[in-house]
Amino acid sequence: MKSRLSFSVEMFSQCALAVLTVAAATIVLLLIGRDTLGEAVIALLYLVPIGWSASRWGQGPGMSAALAAALTFDFFFIPPFHTFTVGSLEGWLVLAIFLAVAIVVVGRIQSGLSRARASEREAIFMYELSTALAGLRTQDAVVHALARHLQQMFLATLVQVSIQPGSQSSPIRVKAPPDGAASGKPDRVLPILAAPGLVGEIHLWRGDGWLPPEDSRLLQNFSTQAALALERAQL
Repeated sequence: MKSRLSFSVEMFSQCALAVLTVAAATIVLLLIGRDTLGEAVIALLYLVPIGWSASRWGQGPGMSAALAAALTFDFFFIPPFHTFTVGSLEGWLVLAIFLAVAIVVVGRIQSGLSRARASEREAIFMYELSTALAGLRTQDAVVHALARHLQQMFLATLVQVSIQPGSQSSPIRVKAPPDGAASGKPDRVLPILAAPGLVGEIHLWRGDGWLPPEDSRLLQNFSTQAALALERAQL
């Protein structure tokens, strides 16, 4: 409850700062003068604080900045001035186009930021997994480290790693946590493919954590890292 309230206060503060950024831009535009710039240039200049707010604080503040910019643009720069009334069809078109472009700009910035954060998270996960598997001398140690690390990484209810070391060896099956239990089918099943073919599988049950899509590059890289670690341990 406390964290949710803190998040709400932080979001409100960020939206307020985004609106203040638009207000500061409006003061600058008024000082320059509407006759000097013209409606088209003013609309383009308003996209600067909108884009900056979206990149700095995220989608919510970006949309707040877009709405504030549309209102101030209408109030100060679209006739009749100093009212929220739009006196002509041209004014309505200008305002509508501006708001649509602002929303698209915020959406594209948010999409780019989301992809960047996902790539950063994947790089961190891959580094942590590679570090955990490096230097392990036995396949049993690899399986235990793999299950434990994946469970901690994704906050999964259960991770089960099963491998068949060889035709003459008994299978190795490890769960993390050791006393964990999950009902139903696993949310993700990752095959571990080595030179001989399929040598094992990784089963993940989601729990309260986040799991990437089954065909994602991240999970494919995890499967590859597991296969390489098992081959190193076998050699």
